[in-house]
Amino acid sequence: MKLNRAYILLGANLGKPIQQLQAAVADITKLIGEVVQISSLYESAAWGIVDQPSFINQVLSVDTELSACALLQTCQQIENKLGRVRDIKWGARVIDIDILYFNNDIVDKPDLTIPHPYIRERRFTLIPLVEIAPNYINPVLKQTNDELLQDCLDQSSVHQLYE
Repeated sequence: MKLNRAYILLGANLGKPIQQLQAAVADITKLIGEVVQISSLYESAAWGIVDQPSFINQVLSVDTELSACALLQTCQQIENKLGRVRDIKWGARVIDIDILYFNNDIVDKPDLTIPHPYIRERRFTLIPLVEIAPNYINPVLKQTNDELLQDCLDQSSVHQLYE
């Protein structure tokens, strides 16, 4: 069976975010595949709707036998298990799991867009992504993650919590 490499962004800003990210990593390992790399934890101001608590974010690279669509379904199952409620776009949440990249695939379906369409606009995504995959080339934008971060117009603060 062919292994697919996925890059996944985790985020949380309600409850106990660090514990929720740890629970998500454990569930991803159990249900999706081997976590090959894991970034540091980063704290950032909320994006989109800014009047809410800061987020804790982390990026993982995972080897999985799942297809992109099956990966999305499994990520949503993990979110639901951990108490995710989908009511306000970009609102506060106990867990958010976004697929950033899947191999070098380009997916454009009503419920799934890969690469993630907001990668280039979000420092809170790019900084942990560059930590683990600086030279990965975005298959749509034809730039490395490091180049995307250098060109990113988002000025919001993103702080590494600890090494």
